[in-house]
Amino acid sequence: MVGKIIKGIGGFYYVAAEDGQIYECKARGAFRKEGVRPLVGDDCGISVQEAEARLGTVDRILPRRNQLIRPAVANTDQAIVIFAASKPEPSEGLIDRYLVGMTYADMPVRVVINKIDQEKERAEELRELYEAAGYSVFLTSAKRGDGLSELRKELEGKTSVLSGPSGVGKSSLMNALFPEFSAETGAISEKIGRGRHTTRHTELMVAGTGTYLLDTPGFTSVDLPERLTEESLPLCFPEFEPYLGTCRFSSCLHITEPDCRVRQAVENGQIRRSRYESYKNFMEILKIRRRSEWK
Repeated sequence: MVGKIIKGIGGFYYVAAEDGQIYECKARGAFRKEGVRPLVGDDCGISVQEAEARLGTVDRILPRRNQLIRPAVANTDQAIVIFAASKPEPSEGLIDRYLVGMTYADMPVRVVINKIDQEKERAEELRELYEAAGYSVFLTSAKRGDGLSELRKELEGKTSVLSGPSGVGKSSLMNALFPEFSAETGAISEKIGRGRHTTRHTELMVAGTGTYLLDTPGFTSVDLPERLTEESLPLCFPEFEPYLGTCRFSSCLHITEPDCRVRQAVENGQIRRSRYESYKNFMEILKIRRRSEWK
């Protein structure tokens, strides 16, 4: 039988199988010998050992489409970064840092600005900014229901990583998007036994057939990817793409070089200055990181 690993903890893997049941499984010893570690999000083949107790064994891991390091999850379709229009005040620098990380991981990113009932004008400013940069942006209000149908369509049938600072209303938004989610989550929680495992872990939530949500802890800061380099950073800003390769110097990093098409686009208003300021800040961080590695 085929299923998807929705949680792994303490050597056990909990698999949402094609028969609609959640099975508690151990991985075959061959995985350890082969150096393969099953991940949350993995599609896998399982053998049922005890049907009534819903116990089984993970026999094989199907080919992965992609893999994230933090959080450790496979086969994700998109990242949903959720910020609030107000309370907490959205930080463009923090949003940009997260978008760079997901873009570097070759992960499609959707930006959600929640709580638009509190600050609609600021929400519209952010939508204009990030749509101009090339991202899909959704304005929502879990309280009033604004934008929920559009966002739900974007989530259905996909595996989505949800991330954002604490207090932006992720839980309220998900409950409003999937009213049936609470009951299904309760059934899964009973099988998995949340009371037995209190350690923070990666877990996919089943929100419908083929729809999985990975809720990550709220963050106050996000590190740039460890392997991100000064040369690859420009590729993580989608609005730079039309100008890359057109500067006077092929090695242009778009900071002080003459005849830089990216900086000209900033001056002409074709690239938003606030986004370019984030780019310069990130470039400085990468330079400092590289120098420290030389020591």
